[in-house]
Amino acid sequence: MARAYGANASLLAAFELIYGAVPSGDCWKLPFVSTSLGSEQGLIANDLIGLGRDPSAPIRDVIKVEGDIVVPLDVNNIGVWLKALLGSATVTGSEPDTDAPYTHTFVSAKPVLASLTLETGLADIPAYFVASGVMANSLQVSFARSGAANATIGLIAQGEIRHAQSRDAAPSTRELLRFNQFQGAIKKDGQPLGNVVSAQLTYSNNLERIETIRSDGRIEGADPTVASLTGNLEVRFADTQLIDAATNNTPLELSFGYVIDAARRITFTAHEVYLPKPKISISGPGGIQAAFDWQAAKNAAAGRMFTVELTNDIDAY
Repeated sequence: MARAYGANASLLAAFELIYGAVPSGDCWKLPFVSTSLGSEQGLIANDLIGLGRDPSAPIRDVIKVEGDIVVPLDVNNIGVWLKALLGSATVTGSEPDTDAPYTHTFVSAKPVLASLTLETGLADIPAYFVASGVMANSLQVSFARSGAANATIGLIAQGEIRHAQSRDAAPSTRELLRFNQFQGAIKKDGQPLGNVVSAQLTYSNNLERIETIRSDGRIEGADPTVASLTGNLEVRFADTQLIDAATNNTPLELSFGYVIDAARRITFTAHEVYLPKPKISISGPGGIQAAFDWQAAKNAAAGRMFTVELTNDIDAY
């Protein structure tokens, strides 16, 4: 009897032309660290009385298909997730000349976002779970001194169907080249920001589930509402530049990036960031740290709140 193992799992993705309609074209095979995307249908206790003390059979509730997927921040494949989260990018460059690679510029708050079909495959069984109408709700990235750089994507889907075989036996692939934490850098107003111990940013589309009455129990869709961009900076207390910005409510620009070389890089930029004034606590003889839970807003000059620039040799996603 075969048993399923994560080592043999696969993830295939394709963008949909119509929300919830599984596309018939080729799929891309994507790397991932873990996933909790799947359908669930709860039970509601039966409220009937007058039939004795033992309860009647429970009632099935609506179907929910959602979860998180943790993916590597890599040079070539992360663009699929950025397109799902932020919409299509503006592309500049003229690769294959490696001196002029492609730069994909993704920006926040586009009114319409693309949906995906994702297939999670367990070849050992075999069982292939195809989720359609998948929308990217959020992106969370953490920065640290060491380790692999990963991103957590929050997903909301319309439905899921299980198949006995994969919908694409020979999916397309892109070379996997991961960013690592030691390649990270954080800047304030274009200049390196020192003494940062750790950092995190979270962008959310704040999708609203359209929960209409349907015979199949699925949602009608998931529409983006007011976006949000928040994060955290943990810094060693070495100067007062961030404290002063927080005290005076002075907005600043923060950028978070990973760089392998000029042709392979990614940068997340929050154009207008506001810092709260933190309490400085001294708990012992060691170094003193301060934590800033920041919030971002739309910048009038940039015309947006958030920009992601991805540079690689891929012409389009």
